Amino acid sequence: MDIWINKGFSISTNKEYLDLPFIHNFLSQHAYWSEGIPKQIVKKAIDHSPLCFGLYKGEVGKDGFEQVGFARVITDLATFAYLCDVFVVPEYRKLGLSKWLMDIITNYSEIQGVRRFMLATNDAHSLYSQYGFEQNVNPELFMQKILKNPYQQ
Repeated sequence: MDIWINKGFSISTNKEYLDLPFIHNFLSQHAYWSEGIPKQIVKKAIDHSPLCFGLYKGEVGKDGFEQVGFARVITDLATFAYLCDVFVVPEYRKLGLSKWLMDIITNYSEIQGVRRFMLATNDAHSLYSQYGFEQNVNPELFMQKILKNPYQQ
């Protein structure tokens, strides 16, 4: 598991440090893409994603560290990667943490050379474009199947 430290913050790929209640709270209550998502679905998604990046105030693993952000990469580590569930809580935005997180993710050794690295966003195009992400050139090639209201009973 990898750890990066910078200016009182740390990033780790060690899932043992992830704060599941914190992640679930943000994704279910504050993220437009996963409103109402059940905690067991968040846990299952984390468990089955090979790369999860926790962002922490303080040095992860030491006394007093707390999670302030998260990102998940779904990938086969060879040809395809999908970046999702990226967030930094509002209190820690505008400190350069999202850029640092994206720098760590896009330069992560295990996903260098994947043929296609994708993501979907409503509002962070300017952030992601700094890391080489661009609009789909041929969107007609892509199809999707969307379950409407997956978290409403």
